[in-house]
Amino acid sequence: MGKSNIRLFIPPNTPSRIFHLAWLAFFASFQACTTLPKADMLLYNGPIYTAEANSEAEVIVVSKGQIVAVGGQDLLDAYDVSENGKIDLEGNFLMPGFIEGHGHFSGLGTSLQNLNFLASRSWEQIVDAVKEKTKVTPKGQWIIGRGWHQEKWDSLPFLHSGGYPTHQTLSDISPDHPVLLFHASGHALFANKKAMDLSRISPETPDPQGGAILRDAYKAPIGVFEERAMDQITRTYQDYLSTLNQNQKDSIWYDAIELATKECIKKGITSFQDAGSKFDELKKYKKMAEEGKLGLRLWAMARHNSEDLKATIAEHKAIDAGNKFYTCNAIKSEVDGALGAFGAWLLKPYSDKPHLTGQNTTDIYEVRKIAQIAIDNDMQFCVHAIGDRANKVVLDIYEGMASLYPNKKDRRWRIEHAQHLDTADIPRFREGKIIASMQGIHCTSDAPFVEKRLGQERSKYGAYPWRSLLDNQVLIANGTDAPVEDVDPIPSFYASVTRKRLDDGFTFYSEQSMTRLEALQSYTIHNAYAAFQDSYKGSIKVGKVADFVVLTQDLRNCTDEAIPNTKVVMTIIDGKIVYKSKQ
Repeated sequence: MGKSNIRLFIPPNTPSRIFHLAWLAFFASFQACTTLPKADMLLYNGPIYTAEANSEAEVIVVSKGQIVAVGGQDLLDAYDVSENGKIDLEGNFLMPGFIEGHGHFSGLGTSLQNLNFLASRSWEQIVDAVKEKTKVTPKGQWIIGRGWHQEKWDSLPFLHSGGYPTHQTLSDISPDHPVLLFHASGHALFANKKAMDLSRISPETPDPQGGAILRDAYKAPIGVFEERAMDQITRTYQDYLSTLNQNQKDSIWYDAIELATKECIKKGITSFQDAGSKFDELKKYKKMAEEGKLGLRLWAMARHNSEDLKATIAEHKAIDAGNKFYTCNAIKSEVDGALGAFGAWLLKPYSDKPHLTGQNTTDIYEVRKIAQIAIDNDMQFCVHAIGDRANKVVLDIYEGMASLYPNKKDRRWRIEHAQHLDTADIPRFREGKIIASMQGIHCTSDAPFVEKRLGQERSKYGAYPWRSLLDNQVLIANGTDAPVEDVDPIPSFYASVTRKRLDDGFTFYSEQSMTRLEALQSYTIHNAYAAFQDSYKGSIKVGKVADFVVLTQDLRNCTDEAIPNTKVVMTIIDGKIVYKSKQ
């Protein structure tokens, strides 16, 4: 504040009592003139990236969970903030909180409760982990795991068929426990003999439409079930869960949500876009948000068949419930599987399986019906498509709906993954204003086997073609697809700007990389836009929510080699410090 212009005139011979009253009035008016506005938090002394056009700032001021000022050093003395509320960044880098653009929230929590094989490099490691689990698990209780990927193992076991191990070694060490191990992609599973027996799987069991039971030379199931073939095993597991009482099931679920929340927050994630939940989960999320018990902001897609959606989706639609902590304003569907499990639906056959073009997992007419429900309820539509044929089909559906409803221009419909594209289809994303919801880490994670599956030309020009999409002004929303990958945004950011694997340095067509700022936008403001939430989050701007992450490295200009070593110093959600590093 500048000097006050107030002047006090007191006539001569004024009685002392009146003189003192005049001075009291003067001081009261002077104090009113110089009182500073109160605020809860002031952050300073570190580089700040705002994700706005003017991306630099030196100071941020927060009050009641909202950003009230962004600017320079003059803000340090412009607000009344308690000493506890003054946050010295100590030179660390502050940016909008990471938004996970496509993951599975309860699935992430469940993966933290069960066996996790993301780091496993052999079938033997997986069998050993299951063996140890059997020692502490009551007989008859299911053992669940996730994260194995046969293309990422150093070698195949002696007993194998078609590039997969057979179930014998797993079954031998778990005769009294049904075992269910999901592929990292979630589009295949491995079951032991006990689980297959309980599910009545035999050599005579037919392959379902949209799925495959892998078999040996004698037609006996080897234990691997792809896409829709998983249903018969998972139904048996769900029947087992139904024997638990509701309190037991709720306790397991809420424990998973707590684990997922803590995992996200310690990795700098302040918002999570959930890629498909059932109605019962959506109800719980909304209730948690309204009761102030949801620890981060959650945006969820509803995942049901067209019949169920048509009957009740209107009841589950919710926008900014619980002080902007929960939204369900999108519907999820899918048309194919994953490349690693030969489920991606391709225009031409796989290079390493010339007889196969992948799987169409959901009838196209059913997908069109769900698209109509999204239109009728003014909701976003988000369709899983990985293969080039799958993406082409989804683009066709989207273009058809756009022609039927030309007045619904700002739909922000999304294709989830959009991993392998026909180059002729890339401009169609721009023309239809379709959001490419892609996961940076998938590129480098899948890199060792992509050329094996697709060949060189399709891999070079159509696999994870971020540069081609961005040059066509297509908005990319970034994420990890957790628990398919680790939810940590830093490795995914590194993959986005280098397309280089961390373990061996293998680089997958670096000409398709994002720039640093493009990658930061894909994890902040563009993810917010992709959920119709850019008006109040995704960047640091007056009026937006105070969701920030503080990092040890300035991701805009540190060396490539420094990116993977970046640590989270602090996570702030709604103007409150929810995580602080102990270092």
